[in-house]
Amino acid sequence: MKVYVNKEDIIEGVQKAGSVIPAKSGQAYLRSLWIKAEGDTVRIMSTNADIEFSGSYPAEIVEPGMAGVQGRAFVDLVRQLPSGKLEISLDEAAGNLLLKQGRRVYKLAVSNADWFQPFKDFPEENAVVWSGDFLQDVLNKIDFCISDDINEDGLTCMCIKPVENGRVDVCGLDGHHMAHFSFVHDELSARLPEHGLLVQKKYLQDLKKWLDPDEIEINISEKNIFLRTVDGKESFTLPRSNFEYPDYSVFLARISNPDASLAVVDRKESMDALSRIQIVLSDSEPTVQMDFSETEVQMSAQDNETGSAQESLEATFNGDVRHIAFHARHMLNVLGHFVSGRVALTMTSKEGPCGVRGDEDKDYVVLIMPMKILEEAYYSEEDV
Repeated sequence: MKVYVNKEDIIEGVQKAGSVIPAKSGQAYLRSLWIKAEGDTVRIMSTNADIEFSGSYPAEIVEPGMAGVQGRAFVDLVRQLPSGKLEISLDEAAGNLLLKQGRRVYKLAVSNADWFQPFKDFPEENAVVWSGDFLQDVLNKIDFCISDDINEDGLTCMCIKPVENGRVDVCGLDGHHMAHFSFVHDELSARLPEHGLLVQKKYLQDLKKWLDPDEIEINISEKNIFLRTVDGKESFTLPRSNFEYPDYSVFLARISNPDASLAVVDRKESMDALSRIQIVLSDSEPTVQMDFSETEVQMSAQDNETGSAQESLEATFNGDVRHIAFHARHMLNVLGHFVSGRVALTMTSKEGPCGVRGDEDKDYVVLIMPMKILEEAYYSEEDV
């Protein structure tokens, strides 16, 4: 194998491949990056046994062939080399991959060729085109509400489910929060399985790193989700989960109760106030209390070791739930995922779920559970 390729043409793909490779743990074959030269392209491939990445980039192929190399070393080396032409060749006799650039010469040990397992092909039939930029936005809206606890099965997943009239629901749930976003995509809705598609949270960060704003193609098999750039140069494959997912419509129904209390506040002012109030809070006392009147919300907090805080903001309020408490950091995080200038808090009770919506965040709602007040200064977080 001998290839000439410009660093600028492959660096993005090399870094994407590197993000899939386990950094230090895992079997040696999983830490390999595979380079295949054929035709007029060089193909970069990597896998962690669950995720597969493949990218093809323009190159001058002097001698076709394939080699595996210790992935982390190759990625770091290519990243630190200056822009310009690279020569990549295989010295089979010495068992080395040679990487040359001008007077720079590096030798990297090659992986056992038997370690390579063929990558899954993208299914061409019934592929659906989707906006990469839109999918990135969906992931950002949802993934912070997905559980990190590996023992919670379905709650460790993002659920993508078809509903009526070509709509698609996307949901994340961790027991204390729930994020729900709905949009219309007739082709995707028709392609999704009726019970929904589950993707574990641990794969979503890798997917984010791969995505760019351009359109992508997506397809689904019984075991995998396939994504590919429209030009076919890069593909990303990840596994489906077969966990059971809770019926999240039950939680959405609770905040649709006409008897729920409604407060509307300025989102940025609320975030600024919560950020300051957090200064006097600790992990043992993380709660901010909110007391509503028709035109105002008073936020207050007290920590026995640090001090206390109190701020009043303009608000409009209607209902019976005039006093409620939240985990300050969690509420601040929730508000940070909206873009609306003003947000509405729909409070079902002092201890029931509170829905957060914004006029400029269409079809997006986040549920957050209040902190249950056990005594005057003690709180516990309820489960959804």
